[in-house]
Amino acid sequence: MNRERFTALWVRCLDAGKADDAEEVFSMLLNRYCESHRKYHTPQHIVHCLEQFDKVSSQPEKPDAVELAIWFHDIIYNIPNIENELKSAELFLELTKGRINPDLGQRVYDLILVTTHKIKPILYDDKLLVDIDLSSFALPWEQFRQDSQHVREEFSNKSDKEFYSGHVKFLQFLLDKPRFFASEFFCAEFEVDARKNIEKLLKQLHGDGLS
Repeated sequence: MNRERFTALWVRCLDAGKADDAEEVFSMLLNRYCESHRKYHTPQHIVHCLEQFDKVSSQPEKPDAVELAIWFHDIIYNIPNIENELKSAELFLELTKGRINPDLGQRVYDLILVTTHKIKPILYDDKLLVDIDLSSFALPWEQFRQDSQHVREEFSNKSDKEFYSGHVKFLQFLLDKPRFFASEFFCAEFEVDARKNIEKLLKQLHGDGLS
């Protein structure tokens, strides 16, 4: 996670003279993403998402809003908890209250909520953020499999049966969509690899009696 990059973004997006806590906010972000119970939703996830964002940074209508959403979308990650994205979005609004353009603040809030993957993205910026968040599904198989194991480790409170009953449904939901990726760029670049990885993983889980 690049401190200078975040600081520049924070200063750029907040009202003039009201971004003097950039270093403090970055340290909070880093500490949150380094929490001991995280195995996948770590600083490396944010680094990966920012790398994907840089490939399409000229495409969003509001690129700063998308980038802010990337930095904050998993800042709250408690298990078990089904409202992490909502709490992350609310924390962003709390941190920027009274010192960010209200429209920009609301846009970032809405973008973070899109990363629940329960809402079909309509706006193009929404599609890009969803695709960025899911782009690790198209990594080379060994990296993808390791990421999948790290997600499993984050739910150590659940038995294999409890975890995989829900996880397999989510994977199948992604696979059953007409398109895995919502935006043209990510669909063209990563659709085939993401589907191959999920199909291979589901086959392995089935063979292990976990599907």
